Amino acid sequence: MADLRPILLVEDNPRDLELTLAALAKCQLANEIVVARDGAEALDYLNGRNAYADRQPGDPAVVLLDLKLPKVDGLEVLEQVKTNPVQRQIPVVMLTSSREERDLLRSYELGVNAFVVKPVDFNAFFEAIQDLGMFWAILNEPPPRGNGHG
Repeated sequence: MADLRPILLVEDNPRDLELTLAALAKCQLANEIVVARDGAEALDYLNGRNAYADRQPGDPAVVLLDLKLPKVDGLEVLEQVKTNPVQRQIPVVMLTSSREERDLLRSYELGVNAFVVKPVDFNAFFEAIQDLGMFWAILNEPPPRGNGHG
């Protein structure tokens, strides 16, 4: 069995964070869920620096990334991940309440793997998160990694 890589959840809204964690917990995924509450913290985690300097090496199974974040917004985090030769294969799913076409277009231009508009309905949101967690943590086959990072 492949080693279980963590899921990086980047969310600053306490309600959305709580709902997302509850939905992922209901999936009974064995993956650790790492929570970053802003874009700067997410980049620190991905780059193993500052508070995350001692974390286990390796990439997360998936980054669930909110679009509207303090410090560094989701599009900037996405751009930094997808332009980094070591990190660009990390799947990134944009989770947002934004229905603005320019956000969707920009996300895909930057290489997002999926763009999910957060449903307002609690049950629909819960199901969407469970489906995302199951797909990216269990069903998706990640690209093979060389002897470098990860």
